[in-house]
Amino acid sequence: MRHKTATAAANAWLVVTACAIGLTLAANQVYGHCDTMAGPVIVEAKAALEKGDVTPVLKWVSKENETEIKAAFAEAIAVRSKGPEAKELADRYFLETLVRLHRAGEGEPYTGIKDAPPDPIVAMADEALVDGSADEMIARISAHMAEAIGEKFDKVRAAREKKDTSVDAGREFVEAYVVYMHFVEGIHTAIIASPGGHHVTAPENGKQKHKH
Repeated sequence: MRHKTATAAANAWLVVTACAIGLTLAANQVYGHCDTMAGPVIVEAKAALEKGDVTPVLKWVSKENETEIKAAFAEAIAVRSKGPEAKELADRYFLETLVRLHRAGEGEPYTGIKDAPPDPIVAMADEALVDGSADEMIARISAHMAEAIGEKFDKVRAAREKKDTSVDAGREFVEAYVVYMHFVEGIHTAIIASPGGHHVTAPENGKQKHKH
Protein backbone atom coordinates (compact mmCIF):
# COMPACT_ATOMS: atom_id res chain seq x y z
CA MET A 1 0.00 0.00 0.00
CA ARG A 2 2.84 2.36 0.87
CA HIS A 3 4.52 1.61 -2.46
CA LYS A 4 1.29 2.22 -4.40
CA THR A 5 0.65 5.49 -2.58
CA ALA A 6 4.12 6.81 -3.27
CA THR A 7 3.95 5.79 -6.91
CA ALA A 8 0.52 7.38 -7.34
CA ALA A 9 1.75 10.60 -5.77
CA ALA A 10 4.74 10.69 -8.08
CA ASN A 11 2.60 10.04 -11.12
CA ALA A 12 0.14 12.75 -10.10
CA TRP A 13 2.95 15.27 -9.69
CA LEU A 14 4.35 14.19 -13.04
CA VAL A 15 1.06 14.86 -14.81
CA VAL A 16 0.94 18.37 -13.35
CA THR A 17 4.56 19.03 -14.28
CA ALA A 18 4.25 17.68 -17.81
CA CYS A 19 1.11 19.68 -18.45
CA ALA A 20 2.77 22.75 -17.05
CA ILE A 21 5.68 22.42 -19.41
CA GLY A 22 3.29 21.91 -22.27
CA LEU A 23 4.88 18.65 -23.31
CA THR A 24 1.66 16.69 -23.22
CA LEU A 25 -0.22 18.99 -25.59
CA ALA A 26 -1.09 16.96 -28.65
CA ALA A 27 -2.53 18.19 -31.94
CA ASN A 28 -5.93 18.60 -30.27
CA GLN A 29 -4.81 21.15 -27.68
CA VAL A 30 -6.48 21.28 -24.31
CA TYR A 31 -6.82 24.56 -22.47
CA GLY A 32 -6.97 23.68 -18.80
CA HIS A 33 -8.94 26.81 -17.84
CA CYS A 34 -11.28 27.08 -20.81
CA ASP A 35 -14.28 26.61 -18.52
CA THR A 36 -13.38 29.34 -16.04
CA MET A 37 -14.61 32.92 -16.00
CA ALA A 38 -11.03 34.19 -16.23
CA GLY A 39 -10.12 31.89 -19.11
CA PRO A 40 -9.55 33.17 -22.67
CA VAL A 41 -12.70 31.53 -24.07
CA ILE A 42 -15.11 33.43 -21.84
CA VAL A 43 -13.09 36.65 -21.85
CA GLU A 44 -13.25 36.76 -25.66
CA ALA A 45 -16.89 35.69 -25.66
CA LYS A 46 -17.91 38.58 -23.40
CA ALA A 47 -16.10 41.03 -25.65
CA ALA A 48 -17.79 39.53 -28.69
CA LEU A 49 -21.22 39.93 -27.10
CA GLU A 50 -20.56 43.59 -26.34
CA LYS A 51 -19.40 44.23 -29.91
CA GLY A 52 -22.14 42.11 -31.46
CA ASP A 53 -19.62 40.15 -33.56
CA VAL A 54 -19.33 36.38 -33.17
CA THR A 55 -16.27 36.05 -35.42
CA PRO A 56 -13.58 36.23 -32.69
CA VAL A 57 -15.02 33.24 -30.81
CA LEU A 58 -15.49 30.93 -33.78
CA LYS A 59 -11.92 29.70 -33.40
CA TRP A 60 -12.85 28.10 -30.07
CA VAL A 61 -15.26 25.63 -31.71
CA SER A 62 -14.87 23.09 -34.49
CA LYS A 63 -16.15 23.82 -37.97
CA GLU A 64 -18.92 21.28 -37.40
CA ASN A 65 -20.23 23.35 -34.48
CA GLU A 66 -19.90 26.74 -36.15
CA THR A 67 -23.56 26.88 -37.24
CA GLU A 68 -24.80 26.08 -33.74
CA ILE A 69 -22.63 28.70 -32.06
CA LYS A 70 -23.65 31.35 -34.58
CA ALA A 71 -27.31 30.59 -33.90
CA ALA A 72 -26.78 30.74 -30.14
CA PHE A 73 -24.97 34.06 -30.52
CA ALA A 74 -27.79 35.53 -32.61
CA GLU A 75 -30.34 34.43 -30.01
CA ALA A 76 -28.32 35.95 -27.20
CA ILE A 77 -27.93 39.26 -29.03
CA ALA A 78 -31.68 39.41 -29.67
CA VAL A 79 -32.61 38.69 -26.04
CA ARG A 80 -29.96 40.71 -24.18
CA SER A 81 -31.47 44.00 -25.40
CA LYS A 82 -34.68 43.37 -23.41
CA GLY A 83 -33.30 44.47 -20.05
CA PRO A 84 -30.63 43.72 -17.43
CA GLU A 85 -32.07 40.37 -16.34
CA ALA A 86 -32.61 39.24 -19.92
CA LYS A 87 -29.07 40.31 -20.76
CA GLU A 88 -27.63 38.29 -17.90
CA LEU A 89 -29.58 35.18 -18.87
CA ALA A 90 -28.78 35.55 -22.56
CA ASP A 91 -25.08 35.99 -21.88
CA ARG A 92 -25.00 33.00 -19.55
CA TYR A 93 -26.79 30.88 -22.16
CA PHE A 94 -24.27 31.80 -24.84
CA LEU A 95 -21.23 31.32 -22.60
CA GLU A 96 -22.42 27.90 -21.50
CA THR A 97 -23.13 26.88 -25.09
CA LEU A 98 -19.72 28.07 -26.24
CA VAL A 99 -17.81 26.32 -23.46
CA ARG A 100 -19.84 23.12 -23.94
CA LEU A 101 -19.08 23.00 -27.66
CA HIS A 102 -15.44 23.89 -27.07
CA ARG A 103 -15.08 21.09 -24.54
CA ALA A 104 -16.80 18.68 -26.91
CA GLY A 105 -14.22 19.57 -29.55
CA GLU A 106 -11.51 18.57 -27.06
CA GLY A 107 -13.28 15.30 -26.34
CA GLU A 108 -13.93 16.46 -22.79
CA PRO A 109 -17.25 16.56 -20.88
CA TYR A 110 -18.89 19.87 -20.01
CA THR A 111 -19.04 20.28 -16.25
CA GLY A 112 -20.24 23.86 -16.03
CA ILE A 113 -18.55 27.24 -15.87
CA LYS A 114 -16.32 27.75 -12.87
CA ASP A 115 -15.62 31.00 -11.01
CA ALA A 116 -12.35 29.73 -9.54
CA PRO A 117 -9.17 31.45 -10.71
CA PRO A 118 -6.88 29.46 -13.02
CA ASP A 119 -4.09 27.37 -11.54
CA PRO A 120 -0.88 29.37 -10.96
CA ILE A 121 0.94 27.48 -13.71
CA VAL A 122 -1.84 28.24 -16.20
CA ALA A 123 -1.79 31.91 -15.23
CA MET A 124 1.99 31.93 -15.66
CA ALA A 125 1.67 30.37 -19.13
CA ASP A 126 -0.82 33.05 -20.15
CA GLU A 127 1.41 35.78 -18.74
CA ALA A 128 4.30 34.44 -20.80
CA LEU A 129 2.22 34.83 -23.94
CA VAL A 130 1.34 38.40 -22.99
CA ASP A 131 5.00 39.19 -22.25
CA GLY A 132 6.07 37.60 -25.52
CA SER A 133 8.70 35.39 -23.91
CA ALA A 134 8.64 31.94 -22.32
CA ASP A 135 12.14 32.26 -20.83
CA GLU A 136 11.08 32.99 -17.25
CA MET A 137 8.40 30.30 -17.27
CA ILE A 138 10.80 27.71 -18.68
CA ALA A 139 13.45 28.62 -16.12
CA ARG A 140 11.03 28.37 -13.20
CA ILE A 141 9.50 25.08 -14.32
CA SER A 142 12.88 23.60 -15.21
CA ALA A 143 14.26 24.51 -11.80
CA HIS A 144 11.24 22.99 -10.06
CA MET A 145 11.47 19.77 -12.07
CA ALA A 146 15.24 19.54 -11.58
CA GLU A 147 14.74 19.86 -7.83
CA ALA A 148 12.11 17.10 -7.85
CA ILE A 149 14.31 14.75 -9.88
CA GLY A 150 17.29 15.52 -7.65
CA GLU A 151 15.33 14.72 -4.49
CA LYS A 152 14.18 11.37 -5.87
CA PHE A 153 17.67 10.56 -7.10
CA ASP A 154 19.24 11.33 -3.72
CA LYS A 155 16.65 9.21 -1.94
CA VAL A 156 17.14 6.14 -4.13
CA ARG A 157 20.93 6.50 -4.03
CA ALA A 158 20.91 6.60 -0.23
CA ALA A 159 18.52 3.63 -0.06
CA ARG A 160 20.68 1.69 -2.53
CA GLU A 161 23.62 1.79 -0.17
CA LYS A 162 21.59 0.04 2.55
CA LYS A 163 19.41 -2.24 0.42
CA ASP A 164 21.21 -5.45 1.41
CA THR A 165 21.28 -4.80 5.16
CA SER A 166 17.74 -6.11 5.73
CA VAL A 167 14.55 -7.02 3.93
CA ASP A 168 12.90 -3.78 5.09
CA ALA A 169 15.84 -1.75 3.81
CA GLY A 170 15.62 -3.61 0.53
CA ARG A 171 11.95 -2.77 0.20
CA GLU A 172 12.62 0.89 0.92
CA PHE A 173 15.15 0.85 -1.89
CA VAL A 174 12.68 -0.78 -4.30
CA GLU A 175 10.00 1.77 -3.41
CA ALA A 176 12.35 4.71 -3.95
CA TYR A 177 13.70 3.13 -7.13
CA VAL A 178 10.25 2.63 -8.66
CA VAL A 179 9.17 6.19 -7.84
CA TYR A 180 12.38 7.59 -9.31
CA MET A 181 12.21 5.53 -12.50
CA HIS A 182 8.50 6.12 -13.10
CA PHE A 183 9.02 9.83 -12.65
CA VAL A 184 11.93 10.09 -15.09
CA GLU A 185 10.34 7.73 -17.62
CA GLY A 186 7.09 9.66 -17.44
CA ILE A 187 8.83 12.94 -18.23
CA HIS A 188 10.66 11.34 -21.13
CA THR A 189 7.41 9.85 -22.46
CA ALA A 190 5.76 13.26 -22.29
CA ILE A 191 8.64 14.78 -24.25
CA ILE A 192 8.65 12.26 -27.09
CA ALA A 193 4.84 12.23 -27.24
CA SER A 194 4.70 15.95 -27.97
CA PRO A 195 4.92 17.34 -31.53
CA GLY A 196 8.57 17.73 -32.42
CA GLY A 197 9.64 15.84 -29.30
CA HIS A 198 13.21 14.59 -29.02
CA HIS A 199 14.03 10.99 -28.19
CA VAL A 200 17.07 10.48 -25.98
CA THR A 201 18.84 7.16 -26.47
CA ALA A 202 21.34 5.48 -24.16
CA PRO A 203 24.70 7.26 -23.94
CA GLU A 204 27.48 6.10 -26.25
CA ASN A 205 31.09 7.03 -25.51
CA GLY A 206 29.89 9.38 -22.81
CA LYS A 207 27.61 11.33 -25.13
CA GLN A 208 23.84 11.33 -25.38
CA LYS A 209 22.18 10.82 -28.71
CA HIS A 210 19.02 12.75 -29.53
CA LYS A 211 16.56 11.62 -32.15
CA HIS A 212 13.67 13.61 -33.57
